[in-house]
Amino acid sequence: MNEKELIRISKRLALHLRHDPAAIGLTLGPGGWVTVDALLRALRAHGFTLTRDQLDEVVETNSKRRYAFDETGTMIRASQGHSVDVDLGLADATPPGVLYHGTVAKFLDAILRDGLRPMNRHAVHLSATLDTARTVAARRGKPVILRVDAAAMAAAGHTFQVSANGVWLTAAVPPEHLHRLA
Repeated sequence: MNEKELIRISKRLALHLRHDPAAIGLTLGPGGWVTVDALLRALRAHGFTLTRDQLDEVVETNSKRRYAFDETGTMIRASQGHSVDVDLGLADATPPGVLYHGTVAKFLDAILRDGLRPMNRHAVHLSATLDTARTVAARRGKPVILRVDAAAMAAAGHTFQVSANGVWLTAAVPPEHLHRLA
């Protein structure tokens, strides 16, 4: 499958596994899981034919590891980024001392004033590396990178979780824990 097709499929999966499963008649189960068979059937019924082999390729090759199969390979879910009500069942985790968030200049004033908020998602997404934060931000324009003092946040009682694909999640980041790097 070519890159354009992989992206097209990944975007469709994001829509239905993260944001609008009901649009194709899906209901996400506990942890955001849905059976692979139900997903493929629902997509097909709504004019988007996807084979199991194509689904496997998207899950295996997605550079951000946005999707995961359960240990049996019969269930699938989005790793994080949901706007629908989903409890991923992630345990609290001790973050590294510093995390990063990539954004663009047009949001910077509001972020530095109000901090990072989840907006239409369930949690703020943070990266463990500068490169990842830069890549995330570059999708929207010239990247602005913020350093998050995760150690100070944890010491102040903020909780963190880490998704299966390594994205750090927290409810919000107050402005006093943010420092602009670039």
